[in-house]
Amino acid sequence: MSNDIASPFDHPTNALVLEVFRLNGALIRTGDALIKPLGLTSARWQVLGSIAHGGGTFSVARLADNMGLARQSVQRIVDELAEAGLVDFEPNPAHKRAKLVVMTPRGQRAFARATELWQPLADALAGELTARDLRKTADNLAALRARLEDHSQQGSQQ
Repeated sequence: MSNDIASPFDHPTNALVLEVFRLNGALIRTGDALIKPLGLTSARWQVLGSIAHGGGTFSVARLADNMGLARQSVQRIVDELAEAGLVDFEPNPAHKRAKLVVMTPRGQRAFARATELWQPLADALAGELTARDLRKTADNLAALRARLEDHSQQGSQQ
């Protein structure tokens, strides 16, 4: 029997995807440890970040889309954040039922503190990489994500 079959991780895209998975796991573990004293988890911090990114103009569905996650998963976390007094809901002029998710002052303080804790680590992670290097990496990852989303949409239309 021949052992000529190459490892699937010899393909550069597969190796990249595996490394992204590993990076995601490391980010979640590190984030959980970093913000645990604030009573947050990485998942809650991510949702707060998406809310901050939207500036209070995102519904749960838009938050989920922004994060690339299922709406139901984000809804559960938003409900937890609301119960903890970190977010609230405001009327959405574009949709009667889909309320906008906004941070409360308590949520803003928690997010600001998490950002303060993260910033030194973010700077250390960048190391010798320039802002341009990091931007190029982010752009490449965004391009791969867009291609994957296009592929997924084409598959669901067939």
